[in-house]
Amino acid sequence: MNKTILSVRELSIVFGGLTAVSGFNCELQEGELVGLIGPNGAGKTTVFNMLSGLYTPTSGVVSFLDKSGAIRSVGKKTPAQLNQLGIARTFQNIRLFNNLSVEDNVRIAIHSSREANPLDALFRTTRFHVDEQHMREKAGGLLQLFHIEHKKFELARNLPYGEQRKLEIVRALAANPRLLLLDEPAAGMNPQETRELMELISFIRRQFRLTILLIEHDMHMVMGICERLVVLDYGRIIAEGLPTQIRDNPSVVKAYLGNEAVGG
Repeated sequence: MNKTILSVRELSIVFGGLTAVSGFNCELQEGELVGLIGPNGAGKTTVFNMLSGLYTPTSGVVSFLDKSGAIRSVGKKTPAQLNQLGIARTFQNIRLFNNLSVEDNVRIAIHSSREANPLDALFRTTRFHVDEQHMREKAGGLLQLFHIEHKKFELARNLPYGEQRKLEIVRALAANPRLLLLDEPAAGMNPQETRELMELISFIRRQFRLTILLIEHDMHMVMGICERLVVLDYGRIIAEGLPTQIRDNPSVVKAYLGNEAVGG
């Protein structure tokens, strides 16, 4: 039986008197691929921002089964702390270091796991050189796995859009996460790129034994790869279940299309 890797209880956040997310509850089992969907402005990215440490929740509890196997309360930890514990994310708007090489974008993500300290770097010790070699090998291996190793010396800004998306996912994986949060990874992609992305997400889930929580507006993609869906509207969960159940749920249809769609 799979373990619960993430447990979210009554998570809420208020901005200037406005409740953006209210009473959000969610449990993810190890190895699951779950979709978080809803109309624009429903609060999906706000949930991701709380789970990844960018926002501090006003109330609620977030528990995470970290890399060491310990269950930790992580609702008030920073993004860097969460990354070390095993939570990584991508963003709807790509956030690469555009003026650095493809390889260096990945090496930065590996940096937190290196053993060499600043003195090792200053005096170029054996430990420093071993660390550098390890980082190059790991970055190269990940880039090869995603078929962009031949562009490792190119600036990130010069990659085609689809490859920039790939690089952002590679960078997230470089931190050895247990939980990967993907925020609209198909945004801006054409149908062919989206199909390739679906295959890629399924591949990395198997290859890296990840648990994945996915925000996406492309319903074909969501229905095609997610095992379970959670639907938000105005900051509250309005439905949960299998993709087939969600597709025919009147509350979900109303949230996306209005009262007319359900005979209102």
